[in-house]
Amino acid sequence: MNISVVGLGYVGAVCSACFANEGHNVIGMDVDKVKVDLINKGKAPIVEKDLDEYISRNVKAGRLRATTDLKEAIDNSEITIIAVGTPSKPNGDIDLKYIKEAAKAIGEKLKEKDEFHIVSMRSTVLPGTGRNVVIPIIEEISGKKAGVDFGYVSNPEFLRESSAIWDFYNPPKTVVGATDERSYKTFRELYSFLNAPYFEVEIEVAEMIKYADNSWHATKVTFANEIGMICKKLGIDSHKVMDVFCADTKLNISTYYLKSGFAFGGSCLPKDVKAITYKAKTLDENTPLLNSLMPSNEYQIKRVYNEFIKPLRSKKIAILGLSFKANTDDLRESPILELTEILIGKGYKVKIYDSNVLKAKKDGANKEFLENELWHINERLVENLEDAIKGNDIIVIGNGSKEFEKIPQKYRDKYIIDLIRVTQQISNENYIGIAW
Repeated sequence: MNISVVGLGYVGAVCSACFANEGHNVIGMDVDKVKVDLINKGKAPIVEKDLDEYISRNVKAGRLRATTDLKEAIDNSEITIIAVGTPSKPNGDIDLKYIKEAAKAIGEKLKEKDEFHIVSMRSTVLPGTGRNVVIPIIEEISGKKAGVDFGYVSNPEFLRESSAIWDFYNPPKTVVGATDERSYKTFRELYSFLNAPYFEVEIEVAEMIKYADNSWHATKVTFANEIGMICKKLGIDSHKVMDVFCADTKLNISTYYLKSGFAFGGSCLPKDVKAITYKAKTLDENTPLLNSLMPSNEYQIKRVYNEFIKPLRSKKIAILGLSFKANTDDLRESPILELTEILIGKGYKVKIYDSNVLKAKKDGANKEFLENELWHINERLVENLEDAIKGNDIIVIGNGSKEFEKIPQKYRDKYIIDLIRVTQQISNENYIGIAW
C-alpha cells in the first residue's frame, strides 16, 4: 500500500519505518525540515532502539522517504496517518492545535483528489475528537463526505519508548474504529502480518481504549507504590509481597473485576480496604489511592440514585436481588442494600425480591439479623418475582441471578435499571444500563 504519515516525531517515525519494512511505500511528512532531512539521509530523528537500522534499510530500498510538502504526501498515498503531538493544556485538557492544523491541511488536499482516501488517527485523542472535530473539519474544507468519499479510522498505538519497534511487531492488541466497511477491510489487510488480537469497534471505543489503558497502568504503578510504602514502614519486603500477588492470575492479574458496573460489597473488600488504610494512617503514611477507594465506592451507590432513579417520575420501585452478588444470601456491606435504604429514606414504595435472602428469612443464619437489624427490609421482602414487579413502575436489577435475565425484554412498559448487565440483548427503550 501507499501510506503517508503526518508528523515524524516518536510515533510517526517508528510507524513510518515499520510499515516501510513490511513492504509498503511510505512518505513521511513534517514541517520540521531537520527531521525530514535526517530520514532522507537514512537516519532516525529520535533515539530509539533499532530505529536507525530500520530507517536506513528502507530508505536505501526506496520504500521510505520524507517531505515537507503535504500535497505530495497525500497525492502519492491512499492512507494518511496522523501522528502529530497532543500536548496538555494548563487545565489538563489536550491541546488539539496540531490535530486541527493537520485536519485542515488534509481537507484542502482531499478537495483536489478524486480517489477514495483514508485518514487514520494514530495520535492519542479523547473520545468524540474524530466524529466531532476532525471529520467535520475535513468534510467542510474538502466538500466530501466521511464514509462515502473518504474514510476515517481511529487506530491507537501501543508503543513504549525504548522498545517501540518490538512493540509495533508484538502489540497486545490492534484496535480499529472506522466510518465504513471499506476502511475496515483496508486495515485488516494492513495489519494482516501481525499475530495479535484484532478488534473492530466504533470510533469512540477506539479513542477511549488508550485512556483506559494508560489510566490503568498509572493506577497499577500507584497501587504498587502505596503497598510498598506500607510494607516499608512495617519492615516487609514489598517485592516479595508483589511477587506472590502477581502469581495470582485468577483474580489479581486477570480480567476479573474489570467490567464496569455497580459498587463492590461483601464480607471482604470493604472491611479489608478500611483496615489497610487505617493501618497506613497509624504508620503516618499517606496512601491517596487506597484512601480513595471507599469514597469512590460510596459515590457509585449515590450516583445510581441521583442519575438514574431520581429523574424518573415514580416512587414505586422493585429491587430484584438484595445480596451483594448472585447465589448468596450475604447482606454484609451489600451496596444494593445501601441503595435500598436510601430509597426507603426518600419515601419510595419499595418491594424486594431475592430468593436466597428469602431462604435465610425462613431458616438461615441471617434470619435473626433480618428480623432485628433489618426489620425495615424484612417487611418489604416478597415471596415471588411477579409480586415484586406487580404495580411498580421501576425495576432495579441488583445482582446476576439467572431468573432476572429476561426481565428487560419481558417488562418493556417499565423502567429497567440494570446494575450488572444482566443480558447483552437489549431492545427496550426504557432500559437503563449504568455504564453501558
